[in-house]
Amino acid sequence: MPEGDTLFQAAHRLGRALTGQTLTAVSGASPRIRSAAGRLQGATVEQVRSHGKHLVIDTSAGLSVRTHLGMTGGWAVYLAGSRRRFGGSVRIVLQTERATAVCTAAPDIDVDSTSMIDLALADLGPDLTGDTFDTGDARRRMAERRQRTVAELITDQTVMAGAGNVYKSEVLFLVGIHPETDPAHLTDDDRGRLIDRSRALLLLNRDRPRRSTTGNHGRGRELWVYGRVGKPCRRCRHAIESAWLGDVERITYWCPDCQPRAT
Repeated sequence: MPEGDTLFQAAHRLGRALTGQTLTAVSGASPRIRSAAGRLQGATVEQVRSHGKHLVIDTSAGLSVRTHLGMTGGWAVYLAGSRRRFGGSVRIVLQTERATAVCTAAPDIDVDSTSMIDLALADLGPDLTGDTFDTGDARRRMAERRQRTVAELITDQTVMAGAGNVYKSEVLFLVGIHPETDPAHLTDDDRGRLIDRSRALLLLNRDRPRRSTTGNHGRGRELWVYGRVGKPCRRCRHAIESAWLGDVERITYWCPDCQPRAT
C-alpha cells in the first residue's frame, strides 16, 4: 500500500533515472496531460521529490507533474532498450533518451506550474520521511485538529504527511492507544509518542525493499496487527480485531488487550 516510505523510494528511483535528462516524449490519459505535453517535451527534469503521499517531478519549463498513488497507483522505470510491460491503467508516460517512467492506476494526477503545485501542497503537515521534520509544528497541528478518533488523526495529512492505513494501525499498537480514542483525551505526551513513533517507522522503512514494523523481515512476520484480524497478537496472543472507522471508512486493526478502550 503506497504510503510515505513508498513515495520516498519512488521519488529516489525516478530521480536517479530522470534528473538532468531531457524529456523527449510525454503522453497521458487525461486532456490536461495531453495539453501540457508540448510544453514538457524538450524540458529538463530538474528534480523529483516527495512530500507525504505525493510525488512531484519539476522541470525547467516551470511545470511540474504531481501524482497521488491512492491505494493502487505505482511508478515504474524502464531503461532504454529494456522490454516494457505497462501493467494496469497508464496515466502518464515520461520518456528520455536514457529511460522511460510510467505511472499507472494513480487516481490523482496533475500538471501545472511549479508554483501552483507547491501551493496545492502547502496545507500538508511536515513530511515524515523528510530529512528535516518540524516536530513542534506536528504537535501543534495534532492538538488543533478536530477528528472523531485518533485513527483519523494519524492519517490526517494536514497533521503529518505520509502515514496511511498500515502505519496508522501499527503506530497505535506500538504506543498502546485504542484507535477509537477521542483525540481530545490525548495528553501532550501521547501526541509526542504518536508523532515520534510515526516518524521513526517511516524513516526506518524509507530505504528498505520491504516494509517491516516488527524488525522481522520473514514473510508474514513484518507487521504487528495490520491485516491480521483473528490471528493472535504477537505480544499477548489475544485475537486481533478490526473495524471500518472514519468519515471515509478505512479498515483499522488493533489488539483489544494491548490497546484497551479508554474509560
